[in-house]
Amino acid sequence: MTVVSVSTTFYPGADLGQSHPQDMTLHSSDSVFFYVHSTALLQFSTNSFNSIIPPYPMSPTSDDGSQPAISVPEDSHVFNVVLHLLYATPCSHFCPSVDIISKAVDALKRYGVDMTSFATPGTCLYDLILSRAPLHPIELYALSAEHELDELAVAISPHLMSFKLATLTDEIVIQIGPTYLKRLFFLHLGRNEALKRLLFTPPTLHGPTPQCDFTEQKKLTRAWALAAAYLAWDARPGLSRRGV
Repeated sequence: MTVVSVSTTFYPGADLGQSHPQDMTLHSSDSVFFYVHSTALLQFSTNSFNSIIPPYPMSPTSDDGSQPAISVPEDSHVFNVVLHLLYATPCSHFCPSVDIISKAVDALKRYGVDMTSFATPGTCLYDLILSRAPLHPIELYALSAEHELDELAVAISPHLMSFKLATLTDEIVIQIGPTYLKRLFFLHLGRNEALKRLLFTPPTLHGPTPQCDFTEQKKLTRAWALAAAYLAWDARPGLSRRGV
């Protein structure tokens, strides 16, 4: 008895929001079958889905008139994300890892999808990546930088405020590239300078009162300067001090 694994979303007869029946069967590297619409795959592709979709319908070869399955190099986890994104269907409930998301983005690019227009605000890919940013900011910033997804990189950058630049690996630096690496460093440096400008501005002097004359205010200014210098010495973006 032969056991066939079929996608729980892209199965024969699934309601995928298309006006015509599924006309293609794709077979992942780990032997899972996906039943899809060629029009959905070609909608965003500029290279006939990496040349695996013929320019005209293939002739049926089986007795029941079904199409032969076409193999794809991705495993079912990655290809499932790819198809959900092409069908503009959220897939966050599958909880794909950062590695799977990264491989799915690479696959989409290989299948001829223009990532700069495909991952704009409001799209499923944009929302999926941004939802993982709080836990994996540097990895997803690097992914966005690699594919020049500028709006995503900007949206992810606030989550990098507490990231320690000294922990950057050579692999991540190469993936980020010089332009977005410069932006990351300037983000940290700019925040540091802004914090120091705020700290080093002492309270404005006011007219003398019985409880606080100019002498007392000068003491406060000196104390403020000392405290500001202490805070600014090791200040960095995302630093939180309690009890100060």
